[in-house]
Formats: sequence, structure tokens, C-alpha cells
Amino acid sequence: MTESGAFVLGADPAGQAVAQSLRLCNRHGLIAGATGTGKTVTLQRLAEAFSDAGVAVFAADVKGDLCGLGASGNPQGKVAERIASMPWLQHRPQAYPVTLWDVNGVSGHPLRTTLSELGPLLLGNLLELSDSQQAALYATFKVADREGLLLLDLKDLKALLNYLATHPEMLGEDKPLFTGASGQALLRRLATLEQQGVEALFGEPALQLEDILRPEADGRGRIHLLDASRLVHEAPKVYATFLLWLLAELFEQLPERGDADKPLLALFFDEAHLLFSDTPKVLQERLQQVVRLIRSKGVGVFFVTQSPADLPDEVLAQLGLRIQHGLRAFTAKEQKSLRAVADGFRPNPALDTLAVLTELGIGEALVGTLEDKGTPAMVQRVAIVPPQSRIGPLSEAERAQLIRQSPQAGRYDRAIDRESAYELLLARSAHPATPPPAKPAESGGSLTDIAGGMLGSLAGQALKTAVRQVANQVGRELVRGLLGSLLGSKRR
Repeated sequence: MTESGAFVLGADPAGQAVAQSLRLCNRHGLIAGATGTGKTVTLQRLAEAFSDAGVAVFAADVKGDLCGLGASGNPQGKVAERIASMPWLQHRPQAYPVTLWDVNGVSGHPLRTTLSELGPLLLGNLLELSDSQQAALYATFKVADREGLLLLDLKDLKALLNYLATHPEMLGEDKPLFTGASGQALLRRLATLEQQGVEALFGEPALQLEDILRPEADGRGRIHLLDASRLVHEAPKVYATFLLWLLAELFEQLPERGDADKPLLALFFDEAHLLFSDTPKVLQERLQQVVRLIRSKGVGVFFVTQSPADLPDEVLAQLGLRIQHGLRAFTAKEQKSLRAVADGFRPNPALDTLAVLTELGIGEALVGTLEDKGTPAMVQRVAIVPPQSRIGPLSEAERAQLIRQSPQAGRYDRAIDRESAYELLLARSAHPATPPPAKPAESGGSLTDIAGGMLGSLAGQALKTAVRQVANQVGRELVRGLLGSLLGSKRR
């Protein structure tokens, strides 16, 4: 770390340090490069730098070796040589404060959210619903809000869908949107999720953002790692949906901070192409909107992928820090893509960017930082600083020890199944009662309907924030995720 509030990324060919201001890290960033060029090690270095600066980090451990952050490094060979070539570098092997998370609770603390928090838009994307099925899902969530039925896990939603099939009068004016075919289709999609073994993602205790943002006693930021080594390959849609939910929750819950001395949180999206592939256009637009606006909340978003072409141009245009590892170009299409990557940097007269892209060795990158005024600096060829933690995975024993010593030990490990839609509807079926008269349509919608319809104004945004605060106190049961709310007038 430098005295000017910046962290060192590496060294240029002359051996001089190349740094990035922490103040500008909320302008987001990109780490790209072909397989085996050093993206993971660069991510590890950035995570360390943020932690040293007191910034919390959340990242996905896609290959299973990023967890080496939790153990002290032992530099040898070429890594030791690179450290020796940077005499100004105060390299000190050390372990970093790491919390391990796992959707299934095997290789880390269980990671959960509730269906109510996820909301119908993200859930619909996860289930890959048609327009009619999506409308039926919105209608189902509306009933849940109106009736005070908590949708915590999959059995809650299945119970409500089955109940609506036999009690369609509960839908009110939305009854035409919920047909028997759409209800059965939703149940089949939910069964597919269960077959993928991802039902563990939904339930309580749900992840609390304050547990991610809380700093260590020594001032360092805690690094939170989601074990996605199996999730990315077996259920990529679940992986992408969870990250989208996390981004939405951060945007919705964090207060405005403006341009601070450093970010509050650095969020790394590895395998970033999964966030945009096969994603509905409406969701892509909301994601782009959130990425643009969330920097004022003190969140820096860093996309990690093989090629910048994996990201939409609208997202690429918002990225400040660019770290491009080596690329290979054998076909005409790949060569065209290579030129597009080179053109994405501010030219450097002393550097042939296009030629260097194919010459970069492991641990080298073309780096475009941001100058103090936020304008792009000229591209530089940089040897990335080696991490101070271990390059490589933890053993099973080391991982188990980290889990035991974690501040979250015992907080999330045991699932809670409190009274929710499943139990309430079971009781209603066992003791049927005369249904109350339907409320007239002009009497107003649910709490979240009102909030969602007013989100286009500043007053509406304030109302949404107030609603969320109240909901937090009573269990946050009835408020939809931000990406759903951003639709404004919801389609049902």
C-alpha cells in the first residue's frame, strides 16, 4: 500500500511501481485473459490489497484454489524471483481473514436466501419461465404478500401453487393469469431445481449483509469466498442468479456514500459471462442500471472472464480498471476480437498494444488504470505483484479449521424452519373457513406493489427504503428484491 491511498498492482518494464487509487475503485474493473494466464492470482492480489485497506471482499472460488488466501504464502522459484525484482515491494507472507461459504454447507458455512427476498423476476430467470409462466409467478407472489404468507423455501412456494390450483378465488383480479397449465409448469420447474440439489439455497437463516461488511479487529477487511467449484458446472444458472441477487441487495440496502476515500465492498464476479448468457433482456437492462448506480453506494464490481467480448458494451463502458492478461488469436474471428480488446485501452506511443497481447507471459498483463481525475491512463505492460498468501488450495483440514474459527461459526450452520406459507396453508386445508369477501380493486395493492409503483420518483425511492427498514425488523418477509422492484409497474 502506498501513502497516497493507492495499492500497487505490479511493475512496469522499467521496474517502477504501477498503482491504482483506492478512491477510484468504485468505478469497477475487469480482469480478463485466456485460461492459464494468471487471472486467479491477479484476483488474489487484488483481494489482498482491498483487505489491507479495510475493504470487505466477496468473491466466487470457481477453481477451488482462491481459498489459499486463508494461509500464509511460501514464495519459491519464479514467484520468489519476481518479488526480488521489486525491491520497493514490502512483501510479507501472511494469511488473510477468510470466511468460506457453500450453498450446500459442505465446504463452508451454508449460504441461503429466501424466495421472498429473491423475488419473482430473479426466480423466473432461474426457472427459465415463459411470459405466461412469469405472469403466473408474479400473481402468486402478489397473493403471498396480500395474505401474509412467507415464501422462505421451495416447499412454501409449492404449497401455495397447489393451494391456488384448488382455491383460484384467492387470486382476485389476477385469476386469468394463473391457469392450471401454468401452475403445473411452475411445479415442474421447481422439481427440476430440487433434482439439481440446490433447494439448500432457499431458507433461513438468510445471509445478512452486515456480516459481510463487518471489518476485522485489526482493521483489515474480511474476504468472503463462495465455493463455486461444482456450482458453476452443475448449476450455472443458480450461481449467476445468486450473484445478481447479492448485487441487488447491496444496492437496495446500502446508503448513498458518494465518492469516498475507499470502497465499502469489492465484489468479484468470476465466470462473468454466465451473468449475461441466456438472460432476459429486461434483466440485463436492470443489471446494467445497477452496475452504473451502485458505485455511489461504495461498491466496486470487478468482472473476471476470458475475454472482454463476454460482457455487453454497455457494461464495458462503465469499467475503470482494466487488467488484460494474454490472449490467443488463431482464427480470423479471434484476431478481430483481439483488435477490439487492444482498442479498448488508451494508446501508449511506446507500446504496440496489439502485438503485446499475444506476447504476454504468465503473470503479465496490459493494465489500464484511472488517473486522479478519473480519466483513463495510458496502457502499460505490467508484471503483477505476487500475493502474500498461498498460491494454491487449502487442505481439507485447513478448510475445516477456517470454518471452525470463523466469526459466523454457529450462526448459519443450522437451518431454521419457522412457520411460513407451507404450515399456514396446511392448517387452512385441515380447517377450511368461509373466505372473506374480496377487496375491491381500487382499495390498493400490496405494500410492495405500492412501493414498486412509486420507484420512479425520489419520494418512491425513500418509501422503498423505509419499507425495507421496517421489513428488516419483522423478518424481511414481504419485500421483493431490487431487480424486481426496478421494473416499476410489475407485469402480472
